[in-house]
Amino acid sequence: MLAIMPAMSGENAIGAEAAHAPSSIELSRRLALVALVALIALGLAWELWLAPTGRGTLAIKVLPLALALPGLFTRRLYTFRWLSLLVWLYVAEGLVRATSEPAPGALLALVEVALGVALFAACGWHVRARLAQAKREA
Repeated sequence: MLAIMPAMSGENAIGAEAAHAPSSIELSRRLALVALVALIALGLAWELWLAPTGRGTLAIKVLPLALALPGLFTRRLYTFRWLSLLVWLYVAEGLVRATSEPAPGALLALVEVALGVALFAACGWHVRARLAQAKREA
């Protein structure tokens, strides 16, 4: 009996640690939030300070991304779905500008592409994990 007790207490300790570790769903949500906020910050900094095009009016392009923030904070699955489609517009813009602009803008465009792909991956991961969880619970 004593030989079993240490193993049980070890399993309980591991189970307690696993309960405090972020789940796949929470990890994907955090990654999506970080990528989204970084993409918004990059868009604003790019168009207002780093390499502005015109008078900085292109900074308005981050408005649709900003509209997604409340949905990601409240974990709305619908927001993750439409954001995973919307982000491809920013990836396309980044690819076009990476091949057509001079040095500072081209580098910023490549960062935009990387953040867009990361956001898409995080949103896709989150949607798949949530749907798999719902299927397990049903």
